[in-house]
Amino acid sequence: MNEMLHMENNFNLVAVLLFGAWILIISNSSICGYEDESGLSSSIPKRLLTPVTVNVGALLAYNTTMGRVAKEAIEMAVEDVNNNPSLLNETQLMLTMMDSSCSAFIGTAAALELMKKNNVAIVGPQFSVLAHVVSHVASELHIPILSFGATDPTLTTFQYPYFLRMIQSDFYEMTAVAAVIGEYGWRSVVAVYIDDDYGRNGISALNDALGNVRAKLFYKAALPPGASKSDIGSVLMQLAMMESRIFVVHMNPDAGLNLFSEALHIGMLSSGYAWLATSWLSSALDSTILDYDTMNSLQGVIGLRGHIPVSNQEHDFTVRWNNLHKAGSVDARLNAFGFYAYDAVWTIAHSIDTFLSQGGNISFTDYPQLSNANGSKTELTKLKAFGGGPKLRKILLQTNFTGLTGPVKFDKNGDLLGSTFEIINIVGTGYRKVGYWANESGLSVVPPEIRGPNSHTIRGVGQKLYDVIWPGENKLVPHGWALPNNGKHLVIGVPRKVGFQEFVKIIEGTNMMKGFCIDVFVAAVNLLPYAVPYTFVPFGNGRSNPDYDELVQQVALKKFDAVVGDITIVTRRSKFVDFTQPYIEAGLAVVAPLRERNSSGTSAFLQPFTIEMWCMIGASILVIAAVVWSWEHKTNRDFQGQTKKQVLTVLWFSFSTLFRAHREKVESNVVRTVLIVWLFVVLIITSSYTASLTSILTVQQLSPTMKGIDSLRGSNIPIGYPAGSFIKKYLVEEFNIDESKVIPVDSPASYARALSLGPSKGGVAAIVDTLPVIQLFLSTQCNFSTVGPEFTKGGWGFVFPKGSQLAIDLSTAILTLSETGDLQRIHDKWLSQDHCGSQTNQVDSFQLRLESFRCLFLILVVASFAVLIAFLGRTIWQFSESLRNKEIGDGSSSCAHILRSFLSFIGQKEREKDPTDD
Repeated sequence: MNEMLHMENNFNLVAVLLFGAWILIISNSSICGYEDESGLSSSIPKRLLTPVTVNVGALLAYNTTMGRVAKEAIEMAVEDVNNNPSLLNETQLMLTMMDSSCSAFIGTAAALELMKKNNVAIVGPQFSVLAHVVSHVASELHIPILSFGATDPTLTTFQYPYFLRMIQSDFYEMTAVAAVIGEYGWRSVVAVYIDDDYGRNGISALNDALGNVRAKLFYKAALPPGASKSDIGSVLMQLAMMESRIFVVHMNPDAGLNLFSEALHIGMLSSGYAWLATSWLSSALDSTILDYDTMNSLQGVIGLRGHIPVSNQEHDFTVRWNNLHKAGSVDARLNAFGFYAYDAVWTIAHSIDTFLSQGGNISFTDYPQLSNANGSKTELTKLKAFGGGPKLRKILLQTNFTGLTGPVKFDKNGDLLGSTFEIINIVGTGYRKVGYWANESGLSVVPPEIRGPNSHTIRGVGQKLYDVIWPGENKLVPHGWALPNNGKHLVIGVPRKVGFQEFVKIIEGTNMMKGFCIDVFVAAVNLLPYAVPYTFVPFGNGRSNPDYDELVQQVALKKFDAVVGDITIVTRRSKFVDFTQPYIEAGLAVVAPLRERNSSGTSAFLQPFTIEMWCMIGASILVIAAVVWSWEHKTNRDFQGQTKKQVLTVLWFSFSTLFRAHREKVESNVVRTVLIVWLFVVLIITSSYTASLTSILTVQQLSPTMKGIDSLRGSNIPIGYPAGSFIKKYLVEEFNIDESKVIPVDSPASYARALSLGPSKGGVAAIVDTLPVIQLFLSTQCNFSTVGPEFTKGGWGFVFPKGSQLAIDLSTAILTLSETGDLQRIHDKWLSQDHCGSQTNQVDSFQLRLESFRCLFLILVVASFAVLIAFLGRTIWQFSESLRNKEIGDGSSSCAHILRSFLSFIGQKEREKDPTDD
């Protein structure tokens, strides 16, 4: 310190002597030159107006990995700047460095000392906590701060206008971390961090970034600054009992290395775990040769490292540093923070050079607000405001040069543009790069500086990351979630049903369950990549079906860890619990009794065809009649005569073809072609009609007693629903059915009894239930039928607490069961019973619909209209020829007359039209 003060006094003495010489030159300048309007001689060289030295400060923590590297890099940068003749000319940077000793209090005092020494800019501080405090003072005194280590994303120029960052913000680093998490499909993450501004705000940025990749923070584990190994061990023991196996570590190197050492001891660096460390880990690896035990505790960890693009500058500086390190002139090994600190000095030097070349004046003024009210002075009054600070800040924000770290430019927040990170994987005694992340292009195995418009030709450009070796020397990507191995079983609620026990049934005398829903759950659990210990617990008294809404509520109340059974997924339940993927469709349908339908009524002959079918047959008869008349009435005497006779004749001919009873002969080959198609259609539909009518008259027909769900709206007839289900509220609210008319039923026997009795005898007119239950009921009850289609779409799912990762994993397992066919096999095992044989409950099963004959009628229509169009074209041509030869008409050219003539021409016989044909 004494040497530094002595050096400062010498420089001050030199500055005073130079200033005196400058005054003498000014006073005699008019002898050899002339004065401009400002009164200064124009012959004075401009560099004489610039200072000999400019003070620059640096605030570091000497006893840290980052601080040791930054100290050497800053000193080297100042030396290089002062030796560069093209920068600052003869002005020299005077560096003053202070040690913050990793203390916010000591660091604040050191920062104030730097500001007392009239420094125009300060490199540092390296910690975010201290940067918040110092930036407040710097903003008041207009002294720019360029930090190479403070990554807190809340440090922006909006709040701290004189704070600029020479390192990537945690906003970008956490975005890179989230990109890695999203790439592997993890959805639940635990953050471990130091509970200070740096840690809290960094994890807050991580939480925001995770939302963009559909992930979330499962838990935030905060460690106090200076946490001991026992503190770290206690937190890790708590985390080991949680489900998430993905951890993001954001802290300083000392605490971080202690944490991994404890994690290895606990067994949290084994297969199934994934650890991601922010850039603190890479700085520790680059700066220090770690011992075997420490490296062993880092195996499989993924880290981030600030990317320094390969360049001649970077190569030369690295070689120079390594040579100095070998010679003992530099103690620390080079890491990324050394590059950032070096560029920070050069950024200040370039800005000061521009500042001076633009006529900037380096001057400091008193800050009157620091004086006491009575006018007495304190030690703080030595703090002075930098008069050129606003101008220098503006120049700094416009910085644009290429440094060791690449292009140096700032955005509006005072952060470096073009944030890029390397993704590293700790393996053996070092690490390997597995990819890169760039703010503009995301993840890739190709360095961002060589990617461009034509980068598709580069090998591997489409690959996001190389393969990673995970903890436990595992090459398989960790699943990211597992049930804690704490001896506890999942408590799973199961409805104790009275009826339809094919879905869920308790094996009496045991705690075991069986049924369709149970088998699906067990099969899905067996597909999970981790063990799931569970215990089924019945819910209900066994005398009546339990309330399913109450059962689902038990999960939200944390009384059950899950619920398995025939639980329908509905909106109001999903507001407080999560459901898995539906494992069976379970829309609502209506079942009603069947009654015998009278098949021998007067209208029985009409029943084989639907109304649409009868209408189509009638339309076809008319079309055939039109085709026959158009081509036959001119030449065939059977179809000539008065208009009435022609109409009746052609209609009779067309209709009689149905029974092959027509007597008239056709002469036109065109008509014969159409009749061939028509007779083929007649053959098909008459045969089908005969078969359908026979079935109707010989087979017993059953029809339901109601039309469908629409007939229930606003009705006062009793309607059944499964006891304990959501359907009661649905019928009351959606269909306006009186609550007193909604009757609970809970077993196949009660279903059949209530439907058989009917409303008049204390039963119900219909029952509304989910389709799987109705299908199971109808498989043994042949006197009932579904009415209409499903009127809602839905499904059954398993119930879990909100945000449960197990629900997501089981959904994937259910999809796998569906794709492999196992889900259908389980369905067939329990629900494919059909004792009603070939009997059908459909009302119109023997009716023939138009859809069955659509192709035949389409061919007939196309052929008929083609013939009619051909006739119309031929007739128009003949009529135009007649007009041209004046064979008809009196020469009138009115439209009405021509139309009447044309209609008359159509009705003429062929021999009347052209007598010369005989």
